[in-house]
Amino acid sequence: MSQRTGNEVKKETAAKVADADMEVDVDTTSEMTRPVSLPIPPSGDEKGAAAEEAYDEDATQVIRLPLPASVAPAVQPSPAPEKPLKLDKPAKPAEPKREPPRKTAEPRKPAEPKPQPPGKTDKPHKPAEPREPAEPKREPLDTTPAVAQALPVLPKPLPAEPAPVPTAPAEPVAAAPLGGEVAPSRVTRLAASASSWLPPLLTVEGLVMYVLALRVPHGIMRGVDLDKIEGLGLVSVLPVTAFAAIALIIVSFFVTLTQNTDRKGLLLFQLAAITFTLHGAAALIEAEPRFPTAWVHAGFAEYIGRAGEALPGLDARFAWPGFFALFGFVLRAAGVEDPSTVLQWTPFVSNLLYLLPFVLILRQLVATTRARWFAALLFILVQWIGQDYFSPQGFTYALYLVFIAILMRWFGRAEPRTAPLPAKGFVRRMLARLDRLSPGELPARPTTVTDRVVLLTLLVGLFVATTATHQITPFMMLGALTGLILLRRSTLSLALPVFLGLIVIAWINYQATPFWSGRINELFGGIGKIFANLQENTGDRLVGTDPQHAIVLKVRLAICGVILLFAAIGLLRRLRRGVGDRTAAVLLCVPVLALGLQSYGGEIGLRVYMFALPAACILGAYAFFPNLPAHTSDAREGETVPVRRRPRPLRFDPATTRRVSAVLAAVTALALSVAFLVARYGNEKFERVTTGEAAAMHYVYDHDRPSARLFYLVPILGEEVTPTIPWRERDIDRVEYYQALVNENSADLSGVLTALRAKPPNSFLMTSRGQAAYLELNHGFPAGWGERFRAALDASPSLKRVYSNTDAAIYTLRSYPKGSEIPPPVPATMVGDRSTPWTPLGLVALALAVFTLFAAELSRLRGTERAPKGRRKLVILGIVMTLAAMAVIVERFVTLTG
Repeated sequence: MSQRTGNEVKKETAAKVADADMEVDVDTTSEMTRPVSLPIPPSGDEKGAAAEEAYDEDATQVIRLPLPASVAPAVQPSPAPEKPLKLDKPAKPAEPKREPPRKTAEPRKPAEPKPQPPGKTDKPHKPAEPREPAEPKREPLDTTPAVAQALPVLPKPLPAEPAPVPTAPAEPVAAAPLGGEVAPSRVTRLAASASSWLPPLLTVEGLVMYVLALRVPHGIMRGVDLDKIEGLGLVSVLPVTAFAAIALIIVSFFVTLTQNTDRKGLLLFQLAAITFTLHGAAALIEAEPRFPTAWVHAGFAEYIGRAGEALPGLDARFAWPGFFALFGFVLRAAGVEDPSTVLQWTPFVSNLLYLLPFVLILRQLVATTRARWFAALLFILVQWIGQDYFSPQGFTYALYLVFIAILMRWFGRAEPRTAPLPAKGFVRRMLARLDRLSPGELPARPTTVTDRVVLLTLLVGLFVATTATHQITPFMMLGALTGLILLRRSTLSLALPVFLGLIVIAWINYQATPFWSGRINELFGGIGKIFANLQENTGDRLVGTDPQHAIVLKVRLAICGVILLFAAIGLLRRLRRGVGDRTAAVLLCVPVLALGLQSYGGEIGLRVYMFALPAACILGAYAFFPNLPAHTSDAREGETVPVRRRPRPLRFDPATTRRVSAVLAAVTALALSVAFLVARYGNEKFERVTTGEAAAMHYVYDHDRPSARLFYLVPILGEEVTPTIPWRERDIDRVEYYQALVNENSADLSGVLTALRAKPPNSFLMTSRGQAAYLELNHGFPAGWGERFRAALDASPSLKRVYSNTDAAIYTLRSYPKGSEIPPPVPATMVGDRSTPWTPLGLVALALAVFTLFAAELSRLRGTERAPKGRRKLVILGIVMTLAAMAVIVERFVTLTG
């Protein structure tokens, strides 16, 4: 029987106690620091080395990721129970001839077993101790492997070491931990559990720091002076402490992410904090809601809530009144007279709503925890296009994400191909190989027939609500659904896309007649002009802009290019691991097809980017974390890495790779956060609405009886889509809006005077800070043009100023021709007749088609073997009725546009 010295035993015991108190980090675990050539489970030791050298595309090895000590129980040095570890006073050995310690201070002493031969061990729950002879010298301990593994042996004092003299009174030594070490202090325990409390503390600290940096009075390192905004936008006036706060929150997110546990609550809180700092910046520092179009939509909702009807003849957006009707009712029922607070915080709330269904989508992916949460972070960082304001587009985007989440979670399919490869045909064999890849999505959750019927009804309800609210979003839903069905990633049938497509076409044909009547060429003239539409949405936006503002536009294009590059890299890295992410590929490619339809006023590129963003973020996260999850026996989560044929000298081991990936992801996130502030708030010089501009508009509303006309400044007549004033907030049925032509010569007032003289009394011209900034940044007007133009208006003998403040002024003509009167409001009537002789027949066929196709899909949910003949008849009848309804729709297009 071998014997160990007292020093060796003492060091071994102290090391085990330290290991038990120390937090286990995945990047410092001995198991993670081994080279890539780990044995491949469940192969034996002899096969592990052979598998390392033999190459297999699908061969992977498991990396075990133990939990941190603050989350999981401390790692035990052996499977022995804890009870036998409470031994006599090992840390303070006394001389053999001295009296033993007081009986009250002794712990329960285990029974002394009989000495055993070297090859035999005690049971693990009753570890043995050596028998002490009568003489002071003790017997050597049994250090066989079994005994040493079952129990840390009691350390013995060396003969050369002086024994400490016991002091009285003393604390009961039974409370001392194993090996006689002193119990860790509160500071030590707090430091050991830092991984649990430090990330939330850093997040809260970053939030407080960010709010103070933006809200306190302006200084060198704090506060924001909005009057000093330059061509780069809001980022040019943000203090350094604001950037430091954002960086602190992002770093705390990665500290949480690199722990070996999925702390969902904390990660969601950190994502919400990052969303607040990025998407809530304007709401913190600006007195009025940003973006003039939000004011327009508030006016639409106010009118529907007050009048109870829409005005399709006034604006094409009233042909899709779902959003305006909903919020008009809610605001009126809640008694909200001033919706400015709602408008101000809508971007932040919208992005929080987007995050919830996107997290559900991520939970259906075969990916590691790091990949999922990093994809959610990317979704926040690159969502800069600003369609999350108070708008139908922002509202229906949330419905789109919920639609996709339900489709993947309860109607998804993940079945790899099991049939053999085709014998001939390169293309067929290549497609078959792709079909045999492991699905990158989880199968649908098990549900009952009743659950599936309810969920399908909810899907149809979301689609109908979207159809009544926005022009583009229903087509994105329809394309995603059809693509998932065709690529066998959904259990639904093609009858559902036909049914939903009929709904959206019928809505456009019957309800949105004022939108398309007489505008067929404008609507369908861009079909097939992919490159022309792309040029209008990219290169044409860089022409004639301020040099600083051109940087903003280039940063936007750069963000788009970077996230698409990450998506391509992530897709390739997953393919090398034998994973086919079909759902992400469908969601990425379907929105691009919209480029072949029309330019959408030069904004179709923004819509394509917006709807492709979820899939791009998913694949972009795989560029950093492409491995598959693998649950192991000693940790809740692990991951697999592919086995390589030839070991390269520069290839890192898995632990180093994980560290490098995490660092690269963190650096990328920090860079994208700064780029986000430039891209999102780069137009803040003219998209910001000041209190003075809102007050000037209120003057017009106070003087619009019985009607009024307001002119805004444009460099080209007919080209402006959105004036840079907070217009149409109120009285949309009384105030009409017109354009007044201006040029770079601030003294030339001919265009303004011509426009005002062509209209009756009670016509006004508004000049504002935002309009001047827009002309200077986007159309090359010289700096200071706005001040000089306002001075020219004041000096004109034909105009008089009726209202002014620092940010805006209102002008009108000094005199009108004799007998001129203010006309009554122009009625916003419908455009043309919306009926044809075949319209009633088309409505009947439409109703039958909708009913039969929906009934056919419901019957399919019960199982095709239960009523195949009945479902077949419903499908045939639905197709016939669909053809009849489509014939009437075509007839209406031809008749009403002729």
